[in-house]
Amino acid sequence: MTALLPPVPVALARPVPTLPVAVPGRQLAYEPKFDGHRLLIFRLADEVRMQTRSGRIVTRAFPDLAAAALRLPVGTVLDGEVVVWVGRHTDFAAVQKRATAASEARAARLARELPASYAAFDLLASGPDDLRPRPYAERRARLVALLEPYGPPLQAVPMTMDPELAATWYEAFPAIGVEGLVIKSPDQPYRPGRHWRKLRHSETRDAVVVGVVGPRFRPRALALVLPGDDTPVVSGPLSPAVRAQLAPALRDLPPVESPSPDPPTALDTVGAWIAYQPIAPDLTVEVRQESTVRHAATSVIRLRAGE
Repeated sequence: MTALLPPVPVALARPVPTLPVAVPGRQLAYEPKFDGHRLLIFRLADEVRMQTRSGRIVTRAFPDLAAAALRLPVGTVLDGEVVVWVGRHTDFAAVQKRATAASEARAARLARELPASYAAFDLLASGPDDLRPRPYAERRARLVALLEPYGPPLQAVPMTMDPELAATWYEAFPAIGVEGLVIKSPDQPYRPGRHWRKLRHSETRDAVVVGVVGPRFRPRALALVLPGDDTPVVSGPLSPAVRAQLAPALRDLPPVESPSPDPPTALDTVGAWIAYQPIAPDLTVEVRQESTVRHAATSVIRLRAGE
């Protein structure tokens, strides 16, 4: 019998301005932070379930990963990021298309066109054993041993305890779509809250547009999904330049029917839920996130060219 069943609250990371380094007697572990979609995989007795960071079950959207995960021992629970490789670069917009597949037929088609990979960075359970109280170093060793015989699309993320190698990764990996590093202590248990640390390579990130707030072709703001999260957020007010960029792109997109009679909502900067008109997740924008006293404000800088 599995030790864990969804939903399971996930561990998170707090931003840091510089690369943390170990002090004598206390090492640190460094992992690349992929620009993907956070997902927990549960190998149950006769099925696989996949849980997002917010707790939603989205197994149907990733039939290729579900099939691969059926090879895992019953009771395995993994934490990691779904990524889609386009050439030699990960593509967050492609991941979001996979995540929002509304039907089994569309999910199967996208699995063929945009096959997913799973970058696992933690092992939360093995058989009947809940490993979350165990130290990271033990969980990491068991994760690598577990996944090594299988290979793609289920793979453990790289990890190093060498800060110089981590610094090299930090400089080199953005070229393939890695947004920075996650830093962990070898003796840390797995627990909800921001107990890990993350160093981003840039103050800006890419986000997928999933809806508009206000008039469809001249929106006041956008509903966005950011890497690693599946809960839409509302951007700040759009600048005239961004509105001008968006207008022709929005006209080319078909409207999307909401699966619920109530309009979907996204969280804004003051913690309120704002209704938005959904659109196909085919546009990507560059955003900057800035912290206010209580919330993170998301400003749209520009529409990504070619998106």
